[in-house]
Amino acid sequence: MESLPHEKQIQEYEKTIAQLKESAHHLNKKDIDDLEKNLIKLKARIYENLTPWERVTISRHAGRPHSIDYIKNICEDFIEIFGDRTYADDHAIITGFAKIGGKKCLVIAQEKGANTEQRVWRNFGMPHPEGFRKALRIMKLAEKFGLPVVCFVDTPGAYPGLTAEERGQAWAIAENLRAMALLKTPIVVVIIGEAASGGALAIAVGDSIGMLENSYYSVITPEGCAAILWKEASKAKEAAEALKLTAVDAKELGIIDEILPEPRGGAHYNPAAVYTEVRNFIVGALDFLSKIPSNILLERRYAKFRCLGNFPVDTDPGI
Repeated sequence: MESLPHEKQIQEYEKTIAQLKESAHHLNKKDIDDLEKNLIKLKARIYENLTPWERVTISRHAGRPHSIDYIKNICEDFIEIFGDRTYADDHAIITGFAKIGGKKCLVIAQEKGANTEQRVWRNFGMPHPEGFRKALRIMKLAEKFGLPVVCFVDTPGAYPGLTAEERGQAWAIAENLRAMALLKTPIVVVIIGEAASGGALAIAVGDSIGMLENSYYSVITPEGCAAILWKEASKAKEAAEALKLTAVDAKELGIIDEILPEPRGGAHYNPAAVYTEVRNFIVGALDFLSKIPSNILLERRYAKFRCLGNFPVDTDPGI
């Protein structure tokens, strides 16, 4: 499995232990055990002190489960729905009917693709306006049939190209924000990787929002922020620190409701465990939200997002 820069030391240590096991037959079992204990301590030190930038690199790992993997592993009876009935079908967004834990719902998911061919076909998970309009069509369908909506967010942002702008990219995102704020059915959102800019927010206005431990949620990618503030993308590490984009930051700011734990090192080390965590979160959220009348659900959602950005201020007139 591909290792990330912060894992190089771990990889070298593991390689050394493997070589010693093969060649140094004179070492006794206790010596090997000591080396493996040191490796465990090394992993704990590295993985328990990850920087925001290191979490960004984990969120982008090639082996990390994608939306399509979650659909295959936690959804039952998934039936895909295509097209926005206006222009085209956007492969960066997958939508369809499904059951999760026996509960009927409509799924909206951003998909990046697992290899080069798929990434090109999925436009690297960057939706066009027709993708957001397809998502909106599905939301309205969910409202019509009284079904909850489950969204999987994983995008570096909406596609910024000329063709997308010509077809009303900003308008499509704005329409989704308004529609989700007023949708009379429960919305559960899970951030599974990258969640940047309006491309993420366009399917992330939810009643219950969960975020995987090593994903990130931000107004812009670190590279984009660095290019604007410092005029050079190489300052991405500094930008990641300044953006407060980690799951812990989002939870403290009230942007998300729950941090979903990952295996040490990231979801790609044990996808099955992550599928279970995500499934349990969704089922629990649907159980809770299904008991709330729609008028109260809307008030609760409105209050949730109106509170974002409110910070206590010192009202002492002497200051």
